[in-house]
Amino acid sequence: MKLLVFAHTPPPHHGQSYMVQLMLQGFGGDARRRMAKDRPGWGIDCYHVNAQFSRSLEDVGEFQGTKILLIFWFCLQAVWLRFRYGVTNFYYVPAPGKRVAVYRDWLVMLFCRPFFKRVILHWHAAGMAKWLETANPISSRVLTYRLFRPVDLSIVLSRYNVADAEKLLSHGIRVVNNGIPDPCPDFETSLQPRRLEAFAARERIFAGKIPATPVIVNVLFLAHCTREKGIFAAIEGVLRANRTLAARRLPMQLKLITAGNFVNQLEKEEFDRLREDPEMAMTISHAGFVSGERKSELLRQAGLFLFPTRYLGENQPVNLIEAMAYGLPLVTTRWRSLPEMLPPNHPGLVNGQDSEEIAAAILRVLAEKSGVRVRQHFRERFTLERHLADLAAALQSVEVA
Repeated sequence: MKLLVFAHTPPPHHGQSYMVQLMLQGFGGDARRRMAKDRPGWGIDCYHVNAQFSRSLEDVGEFQGTKILLIFWFCLQAVWLRFRYGVTNFYYVPAPGKRVAVYRDWLVMLFCRPFFKRVILHWHAAGMAKWLETANPISSRVLTYRLFRPVDLSIVLSRYNVADAEKLLSHGIRVVNNGIPDPCPDFETSLQPRRLEAFAARERIFAGKIPATPVIVNVLFLAHCTREKGIFAAIEGVLRANRTLAARRLPMQLKLITAGNFVNQLEKEEFDRLREDPEMAMTISHAGFVSGERKSELLRQAGLFLFPTRYLGENQPVNLIEAMAYGLPLVTTRWRSLPEMLPPNHPGLVNGQDSEEIAAAILRVLAEKSGVRVRQHFRERFTLERHLADLAAALQSVEVA
């Protein structure tokens, strides 16, 4: 199967670009640059147009005149590959409900779709269906439907995501979970004993057994540092949880570590002002953007992962998958696809960004969960091997339908 992949890889680095990178690597990279003997066993040859419309996170979703020129350039590359290599399947990652990004999608479909036999959409972001129903004049809806539908195949990440695919009259819809290389392959031998020991210590404290020294729990927020993603809700929730622990005279203190880039300068300034408060300064530290060994170190040292997101396009974020891989107890929101990602009846789900609810969930999860179950859940659903196998089967189904 030959597949024209019209999607960008990092930079900028976020969940969508990272998953496209993993897909290309898993399927052997760009077929033009690969030796025949290096072809993996998936039966898919990718021809990649690296459609980098944004060079930084600040540029994502913003209108810039140069982006219009880039659309023409990337579309020209796609059409050339269509005829040079006989590629008939067009793979594309549609935008969430953001106006400028949807306009970009219109132009790409207008210029590219007539040249390809089949269109495959991979819905890494969620919310298009609701956006079309509630946030647009009728002319925008008509243009979206006319340029997109019908779609030969939609690949979605969850049941929640199916509504987006149905809106564009997809002939086929396949659910394929994201998956990543195991970032903690030594979990069972090195990290699991530490997780169980820390959980046992917390259990004793909540049962009223006072240890010789207070217990410090590192709470990790690892995401783009925006209000929508929940950085300020995380701060307020941890502060309130610490005050509750102090009021109950329990010898436990939470330290919030935030990691990631700030996208908005005003939010960065607000964050800096908060840290001028002595209570905040004692509770919060900021690691900036992390990757590789530094990211692994933070995930290993953390005792809880906190992600109270309300981001519009949130779907199946990689940071939650990574946290599960490291066996971290989790607190996150009942938002979009997130509840489907977690084990059944997970106690760490909150409805929104209310600090009191977040604090209660933090204390509940610390008292009830070691994190070992979410590690098992990662192994069952979110490995790279399973992701590539399911994705290859979904893609190949379009040619036999």
